[in-house]
Amino acid sequence: QVQLVESGGGLVQAGGSLRLSCAASGLTFSSNNMGWFRQAPEKEREFVAARTWSDGSTYYGDSVKGRFDISRDNAKNTVYLQMNNLKPEDTAVYYCATRRGLVTTQSIRAAPTYDYWGQGTQVTVSS
Repeated sequence: QVQLVESGGGLVQAGGSLRLSCAASGLTFSSNNMGWFRQAPEKEREFVAARTWSDGSTYYGDSVKGRFDISRDNAKNTVYLQMNNLKPEDTAVYYCATRRGLVTTQSIRAAPTYDYWGQGTQVTVSS
């Protein structure tokens, strides 16, 4: 079955960096769109970043644009999220997700359209 396993979370000071990884198995990774979402306590799940399988287009949430970078290594079935200049408001559980097929600029940002999710990894940014 499809499995997504995130790693790389932790505690970092404001202004620091972290790189999250998401290893995928049980799917044709190169044919799947990959996304990152996050959820802070008592808040809704928020779109962070995504990368399409078809043309490698990348999308970012407004709050992370210019600071985060999503990349994928199809040979390793892994997607990464490089997070720079972290802020306390970036504190959340970060989830990796995947969905098949063609997407629109709207649908790729919508959590309900994703087919599979990882278990999440905690990122805590101290001030």
